[in-house]
Amino acid sequence: MSVAMPRAATRGVLYVHSTPKALCPHVVWAVEGVLGARVSVHWTEQPAAPGLVRTELSWAGEAGTGARIASALRGWEHLRYEVTEEPSPGCDGSRWSHTPRLGIHHTWTSANGDAVVNEDRLREVVLLAQGSSEAMQEMLEEVLGLEWDTELEPFRYAGDGAPVRWLHKVG
Repeated sequence: MSVAMPRAATRGVLYVHSTPKALCPHVVWAVEGVLGARVSVHWTEQPAAPGLVRTELSWAGEAGTGARIASALRGWEHLRYEVTEEPSPGCDGSRWSHTPRLGIHHTWTSANGDAVVNEDRLREVVLLAQGSSEAMQEMLEEVLGLEWDTELEPFRYAGDGAPVRWLHKVG
């Protein structure tokens, strides 16, 4: 006899760094579909990209909710976002970053938010670099998401001091 174990509870944040106003209702509908609840979102102007808006939504739900939010928004043109999910019992923390130019990047995160490179990925980098320190540095920067961080950084700073709302998964 097997017993289904309940999924661990966790929380995280969706940072919509920039989007055209026309996409706002679609972003809200996508998040509501994942959370299974209506959400109220306050959009503010994005100083780093005039004409675009931004918002932050804190959420609480079962482990894997962050991945479902990131997947629901993945590939949307003109949308810059990040989704974080805190570690929970039996689950690593994660961060998904998306830009229109680069697409989506996923990294595992430690309890303090640092990117974590698992042993299999690290072994692959060492193997593929074939002793070239330049190649190793380039591959590690890709694994760590440096290009995504560089592209999103101006949008992150523009959001300092923005209001944050807590959302809870119904279920």
